[in-house]
Amino acid sequence: MKIAIIGVGNLGYSIALGIISEDNVNFESLYLSKRNTNTLNSFKNIPNTKITSDNKEAVNNSDIIILAVQPNQLDTVLKAIKTEVDPKKHTIISVITGRTIAQIENMLPKGTAVIRSMPNTAISVSQSMTCLSANSKGKKNIECAKTIFNALGKTICIDEELMQAATVICASGIAFWMRLIRATTQGAIQLGFDTKEAQELSMQTCLGAASLLVKTESHPEQEIDRVTTPRGCTISGLNEMEHQGLSSALIKGLVKSFDKINEIKK
Repeated sequence: MKIAIIGVGNLGYSIALGIISEDNVNFESLYLSKRNTNTLNSFKNIPNTKITSDNKEAVNNSDIIILAVQPNQLDTVLKAIKTEVDPKKHTIISVITGRTIAQIENMLPKGTAVIRSMPNTAISVSQSMTCLSANSKGKKNIECAKTIFNALGKTICIDEELMQAATVICASGIAFWMRLIRATTQGAIQLGFDTKEAQELSMQTCLGAASLLVKTESHPEQEIDRVTTPRGCTISGLNEMEHQGLSSALIKGLVKSFDKINEIKK
């Protein structure tokens, strides 16, 4: 595969790191395009990786184009590369929040394969949950997107109407889980652990909980039942958290983020 990433900010950078570090993504070339290329110096000596500030150069030398610019930059970028996009050759993969497949289609040559993708920053350590949707031509080329993102975590194909919700759960969700880990760390410090120990305990316990559900395919409540006993410390802690609104606060936070992302879309 000949891949180009246009807009190598935080997410684009993470995707590039993931592609380079995983053997499962066999890329012939990887073009990284950004106006200020100084932040990409760490990629300079990596084989088959090219750094450029010329988006047209990146497009002309690639067959898969990953758009990772800011939403307000998308129109300008598409106008600039439109004449270089060949529907017979190129597949466009957008990771841009809130911009629809139709909006991208309308600014590119008719018949261009467009895939909308929403990964998260865990892609840099090959643990992203990435949601994919596509236009009719993009669905025929969806395997190339799966190849890239399955090597960098897991993928799921969804209807585009669910993409806003997926952004909240998967992309914003990284921040929500980080806050929960931080809170657990702070609690551990209050209970006597030093900062480093507290964070290690919190991180590994979070990883263990997720791994249990992945491997056993059980429901969270089943695993909770395994560690709660009558009048025990676990159920006492869980009940106090619920009295303080833990589940309610999480759900309200997700809904608030969803309302905000729809506001941005409008």
